[in-house]
Amino acid sequence: MAQRDQLDRESFSCVICLDLLKDPVTTSCGHSYCMSCIKTHWDGEAQREIYSCPQCRQTFTPRPVLKKNTMFAALVEQLKKTGLQAAPADHCYAGPEDVACDVCTGRKLKAFKSCLTCPASYCENHLQPHYDAAPLKKHKLVEPSEKLQENICSRHDEVMKIFCRTDKKSICYLCTMEDHKGHDTVPATAERTERQRELEVSRLNIQQRIQDREKDVKLLQQEVEAVSLSADKAVEDSEKIFTQLIRLLQKRSSDVKQQIRSQQETEVSGVKELQEKLQQEITELKRKDAELKQLSHTEDHNQFLHNYPSVSQLSEPTDSSSINIRPLRYFEDVTAAVSELRDKLQDILRDKWTNISLTVTEKVLLPEPEPKTRAEFLQYSRENILDPNTANTHLLLSEGNRKVKYTEQHQSYSRHTDRFTDQWQVLSRESLTGRCYWEMEWRGLGVGVEIAVAYKNISRAGRESLFGRNDKSWSLYCYTNSYGFYFNNIKTTVSVPASSRVGVYLDHRAGILSFYSVSETMTLLHRVQTTFTQPLYAGFRIIPYFCMSDSIELL
Repeated sequence: MAQRDQLDRESFSCVICLDLLKDPVTTSCGHSYCMSCIKTHWDGEAQREIYSCPQCRQTFTPRPVLKKNTMFAALVEQLKKTGLQAAPADHCYAGPEDVACDVCTGRKLKAFKSCLTCPASYCENHLQPHYDAAPLKKHKLVEPSEKLQENICSRHDEVMKIFCRTDKKSICYLCTMEDHKGHDTVPATAERTERQRELEVSRLNIQQRIQDREKDVKLLQQEVEAVSLSADKAVEDSEKIFTQLIRLLQKRSSDVKQQIRSQQETEVSGVKELQEKLQQEITELKRKDAELKQLSHTEDHNQFLHNYPSVSQLSEPTDSSSINIRPLRYFEDVTAAVSELRDKLQDILRDKWTNISLTVTEKVLLPEPEPKTRAEFLQYSRENILDPNTANTHLLLSEGNRKVKYTEQHQSYSRHTDRFTDQWQVLSRESLTGRCYWEMEWRGLGVGVEIAVAYKNISRAGRESLFGRNDKSWSLYCYTNSYGFYFNNIKTTVSVPASSRVGVYLDHRAGILSFYSVSETMTLLHRVQTTFTQPLYAGFRIIPYFCMSDSIELL
């Protein structure tokens, strides 16, 4: 019964508005429409002066005169009375984001397909002629598209079925006779076929790249997991080692304390024993002195002479030659020995820590780009402090060992194997690894300065200790009217004068060393690309000419 009702509705429905026929008219090809629907459809074709049936596409010339089909009208009225009329569900109507049927009048239904040949979009009912009529079966149907008008030549109002390879654009066949005459043209289908082959090759390449990148991502994930596991184990092992080291130092501290206390007890015990003997001797001597005093007052000569031998006899005195008073210096040697141990441990820890730091930062998975602006450089800013143990005795350090100045008076530095003896040079206390940046400012009109980096094992005496005159240091020198760079005693002239403020950028792992003149902008003075095999230290050299107030200050 439901199928019969559906058949009845379709038989008496207008294929344009999909509603029951209103004022039905029948064309000469036998198809029926609402009078208003077919008139509106033909009004749209008036400019072509060719009128067609929306279902079978049969054309009429001139425009047919339409008359009401009274039999259909009566049947439609009868259907209305039986209640068989049904409107499409709301979800079947086209919304703002949907492609609407071009044939529907009034409220339009969603397009089911678009025809590239017509070109137009059709709902499911209006599309039926494309399945039924032989001429329409050859048309190219695609998913509903709002861009069908882009397939129409704006100049000739024809479907663009040709591709101009010369101008790389789609055209209609009339364009080939005018603006594109003599151009390399092919059917759009042929161009599509060729481009489709290229597209498939591109897709294969993309898919291969995707597979390669997915494999790389997987490897990187494995690398992340391996790095994390290794880091966790290194932290755990390092904590154990440092704990052992702390316990060892604590044990040594306890041993020293115990030895000091034991020696203290021995020394005090000996002193007290001697003190007790001396006290007994004092008591005995006082008693003997009293007896002698009493004997001296005896008036009886015979009694005096009789008692004198026994009273006058004295015991052997206690040996006090071992007493050596050293106020507050009994264990100073121990303190000095512990201080020496501390200094040596600090030197060892500083050197070894540099190696540890270099080892930790040596492997970088994905290198970062080099900085360009001063703000980017300052992200790697390193606070350097000068090492007094390396400073030549004609160099005066101040401002918390961040400023160095030449002086004619020798400084009373302690003797140290790291000190420069022949050159007015100084190195930083901490080593430089990873990415580092620091700035310094030099002052004075009669000064020559050298800004350098050096290995710690650079010579400390003779000409070979000069920065840049060996293979263990790299030096930028700035004299009054001369600028240049030295490495391994080879000079490279620097054409750009340095300002009073110079910045140094070091990427130890990448082997990059750059010197910049710092003002409102960063001006590159010299750049080195090499391989650093040891940790580096910042170095400075002052060569005063006339002005003794010249100085270099780390910023």
